[in-house]
Amino acid sequence: MPTKQNVSKLLAGQKALVTGANSGIGKGIALELAKAGADVVINYVADPDSANQLVGEIKSFGVNSYAHLADVSNEEQVIQMFRKMIEDWGTIDILVNNAGIQKDSPFDQMTLEQWNKVISINLTGQFLCAREAVKEFRRRGIRKEISCAAGKIIHISSVHEVIPWACHVNYASSKGGIMMMMKSIAQEVAPFKIRVNSICPGAIRTPINTKAWNTPEAYDKLMTLVPYNRIGEIDDIGRAAVWLASDQSDYITGTSIYIDGGMTLYPGFATGG
Repeated sequence: MPTKQNVSKLLAGQKALVTGANSGIGKGIALELAKAGADVVINYVADPDSANQLVGEIKSFGVNSYAHLADVSNEEQVIQMFRKMIEDWGTIDILVNNAGIQKDSPFDQMTLEQWNKVISINLTGQFLCAREAVKEFRRRGIRKEISCAAGKIIHISSVHEVIPWACHVNYASSKGGIMMMMKSIAQEVAPFKIRVNSICPGAIRTPINTKAWNTPEAYDKLMTLVPYNRIGEIDDIGRAAVWLASDQSDYITGTSIYIDGGMTLYPGFATGG
C-alpha cells in the first residue's frame, strides 16, 4: 500500500535525475520535483550557465542538486552519469527521460543525419537511461521508508506518439517508439515493483516553440487544435510528473498520460466530421 506522505513533500528523501533539464519542460519538472522534496541531478548537453543557475534555484528549496554534462545518446556518458549519481547519492529513485530534439524537414528532403540524430537522442537516449535506472532499481529493491515502489521512470513523450505529423516524420516516429518502449519495459519490470509511465504534452508554452504562441494570430490558430482553449504551461507538466513519481500513483504503470487540453480528441471532428 502507498505510504502516508506530506502532500507538500511527496518525494522527500528521493533522488531524481532529469535529462535535458536546464530549459523548458525539463527545467519545470526539475523544479517541481525539488519543491516536492527530491534531490535532483540536472543533466544537460549545452549552456552550462543555465544548468548551474538551475542548481542554485533547486538548492533554495532545501534539497541537493548538481549539474551533469552528458549526451544521452552516448552509452558511455550515460553509464558514467548514473555511476556518479550512485556514488555520490547512493542510488536513484526517479528517472525523468526528458531530453529530446527536433530536426524538421519535408519527408522527401529529410537527410539520414536528421533522421538518425532525432532517433538517437529521443529514443535511444531514453532506452539507455531507462536501462541504467532499471539496473539500479533491481539491485536496490524497495526501501519502504522512501517509497512503496523500487523505482519510477517517467518518459516524456508527446501527443505525436499517436497524432501523425507531416514534415516531422523523424520526431513523430521517435515518440511512437517511446510509447511502445515504455509499455514493453513496464510489462517486464512490474514484478520488481518498478513503475514506468509516459507524459505526453500537447501545446506547451516554452521558449522553443515561441512562434506558435507569441502573437494573437499565432495563438488563435493554435487554439483551433486545443478544445480547452488555452495553451499548456510548464507547471501543468511538472505537477503531473511529481504525482506520477509519488506513491499517490502507485497502481499506475504502462500508461501514457496526455496533457494536451484535448488535442488528442481530434477537434476537427467536433462539428460533425
